[in-house]
Amino acid sequence: MRKTGQRGRAAVAVCAAAVLGVAGCDAVGGDASGPSTTEAQRAKPSQAPVWDPSPDSIAAVGDSITRGFDACEVLSDCPQVSWATGSSPDVASLAVRLLGSARAASHSWNYAVTGASMADLPTQMARAAVAEPELVTVMVGTNDACRSSASAMTPVADFRADFEDALHTLRSALPKAQVYVASIPDLMRLWSEGRTHPLGKMVWKLGVCPSMLRDADALDAAANQRRETVQQRVEDYNGVLEEVCGADERCRYDGGAVYEYRFSTAQLSDWDWFHPSKDGQARLAEIAYREVTAEKP
Repeated sequence: MRKTGQRGRAAVAVCAAAVLGVAGCDAVGGDASGPSTTEAQRAKPSQAPVWDPSPDSIAAVGDSITRGFDACEVLSDCPQVSWATGSSPDVASLAVRLLGSARAASHSWNYAVTGASMADLPTQMARAAVAEPELVTVMVGTNDACRSSASAMTPVADFRADFEDALHTLRSALPKAQVYVASIPDLMRLWSEGRTHPLGKMVWKLGVCPSMLRDADALDAAANQRRETVQQRVEDYNGVLEEVCGADERCRYDGGAVYEYRFSTAQLSDWDWFHPSKDGQARLAEIAYREVTAEKP
């Protein structure tokens, strides 16, 4: 499986002083007198770590994946199995893992919209900010690549501008809110897994991610080039997510963990062989929990 060159680097570097939360003391020489350690600490208050691995509330923004589309029944959202904020015990969402079932019910919100692209994220962020969450999860970009054709995909520059706008929108309202950004899944792998199912390929003909999934059995040069073009765009988008998130000290990119996850048919919807099944949603929740609670990104 190919890997994008932008993955694997930390999105945020936290200085040692912030991690330790202790201010240092100046050394004094000879007979010179200086403040005691206690006095110095009072003069320069300690700083808490920038990243809190146990936020008290969560809001999710994004697209159909975060809405649990096609995970419970055909052509329907199923937010109760959402990896980010769902209540289903079959998934154990990020909200449930961090807050517990009872608290997650009242302290998590799902503002994702099926069919959304990066251009829709600023509006979703504005809605999420009203709830004043301590953590906002982001998973978006699949629909920017899944267009009618490869030439119709969102330009990388536009993708970047919209993501920067979305983070600015959040920061204007909630300067200290944390953001977890999931990478876009490996669409080439989803094609290679789903194309083994005749029913899945029939569903794809109805318009599921045509830029990648159209003519699923075609292996000629033109079809291969089209898929490679879409895959490269996904990798470029993930590079943008990493770079823009990395410029914000309260933002964590998953390091490409979702992109690298080897989804199998067990993790794909039985109705479209593209969206995550309940099992796939559970895997996304595991990845998110691991990244959010890690000491370092």
